Amino acid sequence: MTNGNIILCGKDVKHRMTSATKNALKRTGMKHYRITKTIAAALLSLACSTACAQQGAWSGDLDVMGTKLPLVFNFSADGCTLDSPAQGAKDIPAQKSVAEDGTIKVTVAMIGATFEGKMEGDCINGTFAQGALQLPLTLKRGAQEVRRPQTPVAPFPYKQEEVSFENAGFRFGGTLCTPANCTNDTPVVLLVTGSGQQNRDEELFGHRPFAVIADALARNGIASLRYDDRGWGDKSTDFSRFTTDDFKQDAMAALQLLRQRFRRVGIVGHSEGGTIALMLAAEGKADFIVSLAGMAASGRETLLQQNRLVLQEAGMTPDVVETYCKPIAKALDALAEGKAVEEISDADVPAEMKPVFRKTLQQGNSPYLRHFLTLNPAALLPKIKCPVLALNGTKDMQVDCTQNLTTLEKGLSNCRHDIKKVEGVNHLFQHCKTGIVMEYQQIEETMAPEVLEIITEWIKKV
Repeated sequence: MTNGNIILCGKDVKHRMTSATKNALKRTGMKHYRITKTIAAALLSLACSTACAQQGAWSGDLDVMGTKLPLVFNFSADGCTLDSPAQGAKDIPAQKSVAEDGTIKVTVAMIGATFEGKMEGDCINGTFAQGALQLPLTLKRGAQEVRRPQTPVAPFPYKQEEVSFENAGFRFGGTLCTPANCTNDTPVVLLVTGSGQQNRDEELFGHRPFAVIADALARNGIASLRYDDRGWGDKSTDFSRFTTDDFKQDAMAALQLLRQRFRRVGIVGHSEGGTIALMLAAEGKADFIVSLAGMAASGRETLLQQNRLVLQEAGMTPDVVETYCKPIAKALDALAEGKAVEEISDADVPAEMKPVFRKTLQQGNSPYLRHFLTLNPAALLPKIKCPVLALNGTKDMQVDCTQNLTTLEKGLSNCRHDIKKVEGVNHLFQHCKTGIVMEYQQIEETMAPEVLEIITEWIKKV
């Protein structure tokens, strides 16, 4: 699901980088910048010694409103690049200089940020600044270790088979995972990813949730197919021009492949994939479905609630939240009516929020978002006849638990359904403290074990 802006890149969490960032990277050609400041000959050796000493990867955590945001500076002899793992941003070009007194200064023009610090022992102590924000930052040598203990490791007690299918001129690669003694009577599920172009494992910040789900299913006698999104691996593909309906058709093609080998075919969809599961179920295309944080409310209401939740988590008062959300609601309505982003006024937006408003609004130029605003899954729910399992986390900041489950409970009137809220988990179904996007990367757990158990046990009984 589309997400609000956050420090550094201001991007959708499920997208690796904003289009603006990508274009900027193309313009720069990923070239490193050279030290331009001339220093006195007598002090040249000191500066060079400092520069050599700090070459390599250095990492540290920014404390942003109580949440850690890891940053990685990759220093070289020619310059440096910046990574923000929690935001999926990598190799942001930067300019590095070393002053006469050994002060290291890094300028990241693309995001309007700087870092200035000095080596003290095995650390570089300094200050990170972006706009009016100034935060202390201590860098230590080496990239931060990323632990993902739930990621499956071979050997496996099940078979994994590479398969492929085609739709709309695209060829899709996938992994068919089958348990021991698999037959055509073995239940099989299609795993459908959330928004943004993703690989078959729905990989994000080193987490591979679909690999984890497929592993749990296979160990419980359930087969699965997970596949790469359309255009995956092809940098020439403009993913922003595709819509949720396009992705639904891709999933339909994958279902047809499974129907050739299995008698009982279901869908497990996460986020936008959960919405697609509901859409296909309403068309009678699945024998059962599992919606993991799938959007049941309208696209408009979901986006509006996302903005509301982000502002509330940032500590805004209810009055401030509603003052900002009213023009957001008007803007979404205007986009749905076909107005161009440039035609939408920000006159009613508080002055301090105007930059965020305009930046967020730029997403409205994409065919994806305009189509998303027309989605109303709630209207389809009474058409669903197959069994449905729907799970939402109480700390989900992208698809609100209460809003979504209320809509599902009301709409699923003609099928067997099990609707559950999972306490203390976020949009990725990780146990968490806040549920905000920046927390995803910091959590070692890929998916709460109780969620995996609920899914597998329900499918075995359905």
